[in-house]
Amino acid sequence: MSRILLGVAGGIAAYKAAELLRRLKESGHDVTVVPTEAALQFVGAPTWAALSGHPVATDVFTGAETVPHVALGRAADLVVVAPATADVLARAASGRADDLLTNCLLTATCPVLYAPAMHTEMWQHPATRANVATLRERGAVVIDPASGRLTGADSGPGRLPEPDELAGIAGSVLDRPDIAAAAAGRDLSGLRVLISAGGTREPIDPVRYIGNASSGLMGYALARAAALRGADVHLVAANVGLPVPAGTTVTGVRTTAELAEEMTKQAAEADIVVMSAAPADFRPESAADRKIKKTSADQTLDIHLVQNPDILAGLVADRTDPAQLIVGFAAETAGTPDELVELGRAKFARKRCDLLVLNAVGDGKVFGQADSEIRILAGDGRVSDSLAGSKDTLAHHIWDAARRLRADR
Repeated sequence: MSRILLGVAGGIAAYKAAELLRRLKESGHDVTVVPTEAALQFVGAPTWAALSGHPVATDVFTGAETVPHVALGRAADLVVVAPATADVLARAASGRADDLLTNCLLTATCPVLYAPAMHTEMWQHPATRANVATLRERGAVVIDPASGRLTGADSGPGRLPEPDELAGIAGSVLDRPDIAAAAAGRDLSGLRVLISAGGTREPIDPVRYIGNASSGLMGYALARAAALRGADVHLVAANVGLPVPAGTTVTGVRTTAELAEEMTKQAAEADIVVMSAAPADFRPESAADRKIKKTSADQTLDIHLVQNPDILAGLVADRTDPAQLIVGFAAETAGTPDELVELGRAKFARKRCDLLVLNAVGDGKVFGQADSEIRILAGDGRVSDSLAGSKDTLAHHIWDAARRLRADR
């Protein structure tokens, strides 16, 4: 059981931290909440105590016999500050210790994750940007906020990412503490990353389609991980109903033809292209203009299918920059791990991409699941050991492999 210290600052987004706390607890973590005095104006101490199962204090004097300002920070495996207001970021960057939370930040030796939330002008202010840079230089992970509706009628960057997203990032840092260093160092900074996600749908008529069970979770985890590590990330999402990952932009598509067109257009400007979407291999030769009616109990329906374009192979064939990396995915139904690798090698030979991520599907595996198991094939014939865990954690393994390959070129 990991011990998480959840710091909550005084912003309207504090209500989201209650949901984040619930998700962290449901994942089996022991969570202690340390709010600021201002945070208690939004969500009261009884709520935090009831949800966490621990007493709540904001000052260093309550329970002084246990020296909480030192003990809490030392005992934590991870500190998450959500929301992290402009005030808390400033106090943390300057080393202030004027309440229990800032004392804990000074005594924590574990990874520290800040999730800023504030109005756009405050997030973009040079003072806040300087404080964020200082915290990152010291090894802290600072997530770029999401864009969207803020307090009142305002909208823009500064919105707290959704609790699911924050819980996923926290879980990946707990799984692999070295991710904190990669995120703090922004080791993908300066790279333009293009990722496809989800599953395409090929219309039969205006209400029916041929599709697959891809949820887009892996593609969105890849986008989240790349943005956390400083990349400029664009997602092309095929029928995905997930919140947009903080720090990314998204273009929605429906069919394989639309996905191919958008990926081809965007790929020319990308340093790394990841084809994690599941495009339909076939489509109806023609789609009915009106809903097809059932006219009798024994009616049959014949649909003639034709092949869709091979998007991954097309991206490789159209590549003009030899430094560009192209990563493909192969979802296979294999009886054994050896068969999975052989199927992957065969696909690798056909697609000629730089990396191929393999996973076995079927029987409730992969599609729509939070966890997965992958193997990564490289162009020189290397095959990684089997990697299992959350899709957020696996996304970082994939980016590590991509970085190594770029460094070897």
